[in-house]
Amino acid sequence: MASALIALGGNVGDVRATFRQAIAEICRRADAALVARSSDYITPPWGEVQQPAFVNACIAVETAVAPHPLLAILHDVERLFGRDRARETRWGPRTLDLDLIAYDDVTLDTPDLTLPHPRLFERGFVLVPLAEIVPERRIAGRRVDEALGAVSRDGIRPLPSAE
Repeated sequence: MASALIALGGNVGDVRATFRQAIAEICRRADAALVARSSDYITPPWGEVQQPAFVNACIAVETAVAPHPLLAILHDVERLFGRDRARETRWGPRTLDLDLIAYDDVTLDTPDLTLPHPRLFERGFVLVPLAEIVPERRIAGRRVDEALGAVSRDGIRPLPSAE
């Protein structure tokens, strides 16, 4: 079994309900055990800033599915919830964005998958929820909680529990 870290984001529709359903679908399709789930965070848009705020979260799962097939599962789950990567604006509004952040200590650089995620250490909206669930995890030699200290957390705030 491998430990995979997945970031979730969205700003169209009932994002928190989408997250709950998408996490269950990821676990089912990847035969994965959910190890940890962060709180949901409201975050300012990144990249294309003229759009509604996002909701972001992270999960840690244990799975035997290899990185490339796991990425394919994540893309299938995105499509299930209405995402069309071919027709969307880069960094624009979306119902669901699933990013494979890290997979054990695997380092990959292929045309369709780079591990760890190449922009992980630039993104407070990923590092804040990640630090909540795996603060001491080392990714590319850096502890998540220490990496968080190097990015802005402006506008990122936890949402009340949805339960």
